[in-house]
Amino acid sequence: MSTDARIRELSERHKRLEVTIDDKRKSPSTPDQEILDLKRKKLRIKDEIVSLKAG
Repeated sequence: MSTDARIRELSERHKRLEVTIDDKRKSPSTPDQEILDLKRKKLRIKDEIVSLKAG
């Protein structure tokens, strides 16, 4: 897989996680830890995207 394709794939995953986090925040029954875990996952993806772009 090319770097550009990997960045696109990660960007899509990042966007989907953002939607998921927003949905979970709207639900009062969602545990805070679950939201934190999703945020950490999103941050790891962002870090990987930045790393790939840096080259």
